[in-house]
Amino acid sequence: MNHTNRTTTLMEAELNNQPWQLPQLSSGGQRFVNNLQTLVGKFAPISLNEMDQAALLNRIDTKYVFPIDQLRWLLPECSRSYRILSVAGTRLNHYRTLYFDTPYFDLYLMHVNERAERYKIRSRQYTDSNDSFLEVKHKTRKDRTIKTRIATSSMIETISIEMDKWLSGIFPLETRHLEPKIWNTFTRITLVNQTRPERVTLDTDITFHWGSQAISLPDIVIAEVKTGQGSADSPFIAQMHNNHIHPQGFSKYCLGISLLYHEVKKNNLKPKMLRIQKISKGELA
Repeated sequence: MNHTNRTTTLMEAELNNQPWQLPQLSSGGQRFVNNLQTLVGKFAPISLNEMDQAALLNRIDTKYVFPIDQLRWLLPECSRSYRILSVAGTRLNHYRTLYFDTPYFDLYLMHVNERAERYKIRSRQYTDSNDSFLEVKHKTRKDRTIKTRIATSSMIETISIEMDKWLSGIFPLETRHLEPKIWNTFTRITLVNQTRPERVTLDTDITFHWGSQAISLPDIVIAEVKTGQGSADSPFIAQMHNNHIHPQGFSKYCLGISLLYHEVKKNNLKPKMLRIQKISKGELA
C-alpha cells in the first residue's frame, strides 16, 4: 500500500520493544502537543469518579473526522460549555487497545457491510489510571451503542475460560474463534457537558500496529459525541455545523484493519480512507 510521507511508519526497532507502547512523537507533533497543553488548560476539570457517575454506556454516538489544526479554534469555543477530564493531573490521556476478531474478520465485515447489528471486542488499558478492561461494543439496529465491560488485572492477549463465559452472555458468535488482530494507541481529550448528559472525545496521535507494520495518523482528529437521548442542544455539534464539518460513521478498528491487512474487503471504506489521505496531505483545511 502506498502511503504519503505524512502518514508515518514507525521504525521496526521500536516495534520490537512492546507492540502497544505509545509511539514517539515527531518534533512537529511535539510542538502541537505543547499547544494542546495550553488549550486544554483553559477548561475547568472533572475527575474520573465524577464523570463515571454518568457513564453513558447505552448511548447515541455522532462522529466527525477533521484536521488537528482545527482544535486551535474549537477547544476555546468548547471551554465555555464543557469541563475536561483530568486523570492524575493529566488532561491529554493515553489509551492502548488490542482488538479481537475471528480468523475471517467477521466483526470487521459486520461494520464494512453495514449490518444492522454489529460488535467490537477489545482489551483496553487507560494508561494514566492504569485501569484495564475487556470491552464489548454493540451497535444496535436502533442506532444505539451499548458498551459492556469487565475489569482485568492487565491487558489481555487471549480469551480465558472465565472471559469466554462472560462473553457468551452478550456476544452472538463463537468466542473460541476470537484472536487478536491489531493494536491501537491514541491520545484522548474528554469533554463533559456542564449541564446535560453529554461527552465529547477527541482522539489524536492515532497509531495502528501489528507485527512489523505500523501506521501513524498525526494530522487527524476523530471526534465522538456521546449522548443519552440524541444530539439536540449540543454545543459541540453546533460548532461542527457552523464550520461545515459533517458527521460520518467511522470506526478506528475498521480503519486500522483496512490499512494493515491487504486481503480484507475495503471498497465501502474508500471514501473515508480518501478523506484521511486528503487530511494527511494538507488538502483539507
